[in-house]
Amino acid sequence: MFDVGFSELLLIGVVALLVLGPERLPRAARMAGLWMRRARASWYSVRAELERELADDELKRSLRQGKAELDALSQTLESSQPGPSTSEPPK
Repeated sequence: MFDVGFSELLLIGVVALLVLGPERLPRAARMAGLWMRRARASWYSVRAELERELADDELKRSLRQGKAELDALSQTLESSQPGPSTSEPPK
């Protein structure tokens, strides 16, 4: 997702230690982890919802296509059946 290497993470950690101090840094790290987990869970939820919607649309499209094919086949069968004959049946 982000192109962050070890040296960048180390720099962020040193700056956070200088800004927050050793007493508040662990709590801040826990809170950052909590927010990251919540953001990730929200993203997965949205992604799963989107995938379900796409699957539903695909299923509906497949059903419509199947119905159209069935209707075409039904019309073909109806047109190929002989109609009532105009000649008289044998006695």
